[in-house]
Formats: sequence, C-alpha cells, structure tokens
Amino acid sequence: MNQDRLLNMLGLAMRAGKLVTGEEAVVKEIRSQNAKLVFVAQDAGKNTHKKIQDKSTYYEISFFDGLTQAAISQAIGRPRTAIAVMDGGFAKKMKEMIQG
Repeated sequence: MNQDRLLNMLGLAMRAGKLVTGEEAVVKEIRSQNAKLVFVAQDAGKNTHKKIQDKSTYYEISFFDGLTQAAISQAIGRPRTAIAVMDGGFAKKMKEMIQG
C-alpha cells in the first residue's frame, strides 16, 4: 500500500466534498448505507474503533484502520479519527490502493 498516495486521494476527496467526517456523522452515513468506504484511525479510542468497525461490518461497508489519526487529520486538514467516503469512484480507487 502506498500510504502517501492514499492520503493525497483523501485530501482530494475532502476538497471535492465527498467525505463525511466525525464519529457521529460517519455512523449516521453507515446506517443510511450512503458510505462507500470507512476509515477509522488505528489510534482511535477503543470504543470508537469498535463501534465503527461493528457498524461497518453489519451494514457490509468496507472498513480500513491502517492510518493514524495524525495522518488522517493532516490529509483532510481537520483533526478527525473517523471519515466516510461517500463517492463510489473515490472509494473504488482507494480500495485498490489499500489492496495494492
């Protein structure tokens, strides 16, 4: 996985308005099944991590926890531990990068 390219893609998605950030907003989008891909920081709190992972698994939404809070925050320009990608095209490209 090329982490720099993935973070650049997150920043691009943020500027394009295709991300939802913050734990509660991400959970809401997972429940409504609008989220295409969910990121949670590997150093997020235990409860936050479990809650988002469980919701993602239940609603069958792709989930990734291989980035730190600092990396995510720097990429999107805001301090966040959880983000959801709302656009199918961005999500597909990011999944390819993660598996890649």
